[in-house]
Amino acid sequence: MSANPVALSAIGFDADDTLWQNEHFYRLTEGRFTELLADHGEAADISSRLLEAEKRNLKIYGFGIKGFTLSMIETAIELTDGRVSASVIQKILDAGRDMLGHPVETLPHAREALERLSGSYRIILITKGDLFDQERKLAQSGLGDLFDAVEIVSDKTAATYERIFSRHANGPASSMMVGNSLKSDVVPAIEAGGWGVYVPHALTWSFEHVEPPATEPRFREIADLGELAALVGRIAHPD
Repeated sequence: MSANPVALSAIGFDADDTLWQNEHFYRLTEGRFTELLADHGEAADISSRLLEAEKRNLKIYGFGIKGFTLSMIETAIELTDGRVSASVIQKILDAGRDMLGHPVETLPHAREALERLSGSYRIILITKGDLFDQERKLAQSGLGDLFDAVEIVSDKTAATYERIFSRHANGPASSMMVGNSLKSDVVPAIEAGGWGVYVPHALTWSFEHVEPPATEPRFREIADLGELAALVGRIAHPD
């Protein structure tokens, strides 16, 4: 690594909607939820009320399916003025349970990108959400052996990346974070002093939307993970 002009030593990867599909299942479940409550409002209005509940509850339940399910129940109670039936509550619980059992579908080039970079850099999975669910998805993905470290956190901030990259590598200045969320994966990693690589996903939760830090010299955007190894090569060896 001493010959590396930027001393890049570690690459962090987000999990949900970066390495495998996730938001797709939330959207499907949200569709089921709005159908259950169709007598109490338009689908767009119900979705808006659900989003408000999710944001309100993040500080209580955190990120993940369990908090999403509780937010659906809360929204159903609010929309029906407390008259929601037990059968509807049961269907909401069933929908949440179905989400926790959905199969893991890795995204294109995920394994290829990890395999090409593994061995040259420390590869770290950095994901937020429910501990059990994230561990389940990692195990089912078949990608677990490609990571040098796994960190499942409650949120992603500059302090999070400072701590993780200092613990597992040579600090954030010589590290890179790759993910589909500008708010969680890219911006705070750059604020910590690292590189932030944005890999857009067709479905990203609206809560995660912020403007790209286009003027930041350590910001990059690629179309998919198939472009990552070449990008890392250009950064590490600019000549």
